[in-house]
Amino acid sequence: MHHSLRAFLPIAGILAAGVVWANEFGDPEAGALVFKHCKSCHQIGDGAKNRVGPQLNGIFGRPAAGIEGFKYSKSMMRAGNDGLIWTEETLDAYIENPKALISKTRMNFRGLLDATERGHLLAYLRIFSDNPANIPEAEPTATATDHDLDPAILALEGDPEYGEYLASECLTCHQSSGTDEGIPAITGWPTQDFVVAMHAYKRKLRPHPVMQMMAGRLSDEEIAAIAAYFKDLE
Repeated sequence: MHHSLRAFLPIAGILAAGVVWANEFGDPEAGALVFKHCKSCHQIGDGAKNRVGPQLNGIFGRPAAGIEGFKYSKSMMRAGNDGLIWTEETLDAYIENPKALISKTRMNFRGLLDATERGHLLAYLRIFSDNPANIPEAEPTATATDHDLDPAILALEGDPEYGEYLASECLTCHQSSGTDEGIPAITGWPTQDFVVAMHAYKRKLRPHPVMQMMAGRLSDEEIAAIAAYFKDLE
């Protein structure tokens, strides 16, 4: 059932219609109540429009920064260009702590720490997304794995000289001059943005297979060092 039709049905009616909800996703009726944290900025359902935040119909499977005409932050646009897709896993990570996934997001929300409430909210949001909304084992609603990034990782101070040594593989694709020749420039990135992005690859939240492989080889300290090198590269 498409989200535009589901929007006309009460939550209980949708459940009665035979939609099967996995335990991991919680209760969409409870999620409708949790949505009160969101509705000052976001709309969902029939006639939903962009407000301070984008409308949330069809959020599952949508690329980050994927609504044409909405003014996203540069960090969100960068994540979208990099291939970030809103799935159960990435949405759960973002709702828990928005700035841990998109470090300079404009979303002024400190995060929802309660995993049960997040599960309820995701079940509610999923009602307004296209199939396979009732198949939690399949993308774009796959059950999340551990995604928590230890704040101590963000606090690591990298050695830029060591980072320069490690960055030789990065510079086989990315330009040290900062030019963008089909591959996003990474020079001058704030260290936190760089570290968040690399750990998102390492934990497979960002879907680029080569970057996942590269990040998977690096320790936390090595990622911090590379971030420190590229931050001041001109």
